[in-house]
Amino acid sequence: MQQLLKWTLEAIRSDEAMMSWLEEQRFEWTAAAAQAIRQIVDGRTIILVTDHERKWFSTYITSSLNKPILDRPIMPIVCLDQVYPYYDTITGGEKIDMLTDMLSMSYGEEYFFWYVGRGDDRRADIAKREDSSFLWIMDEDFQNAFPLRSTDKLLDIKLLHLYRVFDKTLNAVLYGEVDILE
Repeated sequence: MQQLLKWTLEAIRSDEAMMSWLEEQRFEWTAAAAQAIRQIVDGRTIILVTDHERKWFSTYITSSLNKPILDRPIMPIVCLDQVYPYYDTITGGEKIDMLTDMLSMSYGEEYFFWYVGRGDDRRADIAKREDSSFLWIMDEDFQNAFPLRSTDKLLDIKLLHLYRVFDKTLNAVLYGEVDILE
């Protein structure tokens, strides 16, 4: 089995749709992606959270991750908006604690957040509180997060590229082509 970093570089270079920007950020990417994929392989549920501008992307992810054509196990994923549609009314840490308590009752401690959006968005707060979160954060440097810029004219394309390499990496791990534990 290959190491994830080497495999990622080869996957980026061999994919006609990828751009060099991702090759330059592969170290940040592999650290974040490996942790998320490890949790998926361990059977944890993905709680997807996006800021309002990236709502379209949450629809894309949830409709793409488990397409029947992929011929792989179905991944447990839910959007926070569907689990608790009143999330935008939550203010303060105590209310976020109540929400995470509800998630813990629903999923045991077997879930993690996947957040895509601006770092200063209130929706980021819940995911940033958890060390296990898979964070694609814009306009903010945050430990163990993949950094992006909301002002990037190619942002939507980059999000699709990231999802594409994430999906390919997930397949490679599930089919034993790459080892995320190294």
